[in-house]
This record gives sequence, structure tokens and C-alpha cells, in this order.
Amino acid sequence: MSLTRMPAMYLPHGGGPSFFMTGERKSRYQDTENFLRGIHNILPATPKAILIVTAHWETHIPTFTGGAAPSLIYDYYGFPPETYEIQYPAPGQPEVAKRAAELLQQAGYPVQVDDDYGWDHGVFIPLKVMFPEANVPVVAMSIHPSLDPVLHCKLGQALSSLRDEGVLVIGSGMSFHNLRNFAQGGPASEQFHAWLDLALSGNQTERTERLMHWSTAPGGAESHPREEHLIPLMVASGAGSDAPGRRMWAGMVGPTHLGGWIFE
Repeated sequence: MSLTRMPAMYLPHGGGPSFFMTGERKSRYQDTENFLRGIHNILPATPKAILIVTAHWETHIPTFTGGAAPSLIYDYYGFPPETYEIQYPAPGQPEVAKRAAELLQQAGYPVQVDDDYGWDHGVFIPLKVMFPEANVPVVAMSIHPSLDPVLHCKLGQALSSLRDEGVLVIGSGMSFHNLRNFAQGGPASEQFHAWLDLALSGNQTERTERLMHWSTAPGGAESHPREEHLIPLMVASGAGSDAPGRRMWAGMVGPTHLGGWIFE
């Protein structure tokens, strides 16, 4: 069977379970939800599997979920009871987890496959919007707590051949993640997103060099007091080719800018 090469993407996973709520909270994230619902129109085919790097899972050794039916981790707080009953019964894909681990080992990295760890909301919330039928197998990947941009770019590069095997690589985060300043984040987020567009427009080496300096970019530190929600972008960029990354979506949450980028 011939497999279509998949892109790598960096996507916003929204604000907790907001996509599955009602009222003002849902309407605030409606633009983001609409974008995620249309992802299938951007893809060249239905993926064989999804490898999703989540901002909400940090381990000192790169780790992949290896279970055939991972449980869900409701790692959000203070939301209505029904949001803790959300289900996403997509299958795991142990073979893809094993393959990803082999690729990192071949590149010289220690690695673990955790057969028992579940999927946090950085995994199941956006995927439930994107693939509501839950019919595409999923493997989640952790980030390293050093939050080192170069390390994560290199991890993505080591995993890039998965795209030729029909695996969609997703970095799941938020391009603006200053929760204390979300309602006033417009100016900083606008500046930082303009910088990201430029930083991601080069080849892979140029992107890595620029992303090393994200914190001194205009609006960078204001957009990410701690950068765990930006780090999945580094993995997606590393998994891309030398073709320039491009913004595939620009949206707003109130006055604050968000974005999504694709790497062919």
C-alpha cells in the first residue's frame, strides 16, 4: 500500500474543554474550533496515524504512549461536570509508538514507551474536534522539561520520516499562553505572531536558529511566561522539510491573536 506523505503542524488546542461547552466560553473559542474542524480539508489524505506532541506532558526522557486503548486524563480544573465525561475512544497505535522510539534511538536519544499513560486534554480535546469519528489511531509524545528549543527541533527532525509512512505529526499547544493576560494580550500577541511568521519562513536550519531566540522576539516573553505551550512548535518545525513553514490559520480569542502553522 502506498502512503501519502503527511505534513507536520502546530495547532492551538483551545482553552480546556471550551469547544464542548455552551455560552460565552464556547463562543470565545468558536473561531479556533472552526479551524480545527476544517483540518481534513488541508490534509492530502486521511492519516494512517497521528503522532501528537502535547504541551501538558513533560518527562526527562522522551516518551510515547504505547497502549492500544489509552484512558483520558481530565487535566483541567473548575469546569462543568459534564466536561469530565467527554470521551474520545480512538485507538492507540503501539506499532507507531515503537517505530517513533526506534527513530529517536537511532538518532542517539534515550526514549521510553509507556503502555499505561493516558491522553491529556492537549491530545483528546483538539482531536475530538478534528476527527470526531475517533477512527484514526493516536500516539502522544511528551516534551522535555528543559524546554530547550534546539533539542525539540532535533527530536522533530529525527521523527520526520514518519510523515512518509502516513503519520500526521501535530504539535499541540497555544501560540499565546499568558493566562493572566489573555484579555489584554492583543498587542504582544500581534507582534509575536508577526515574528513567528518570519521566523518560520526559512528552511529547517534557519527556523531552528530563529526559534532559539523566541524569548527576545517582540511580544515573545509577554506571550509565553513559561514556554511549554510553544515547545510543540519546535518539534513540528523540526519534522518539516526545508520548504518554508507557513501560517495556515490566523484567529482571535477576544483581542488576542492565535495561529496555526504547517510544515510540508
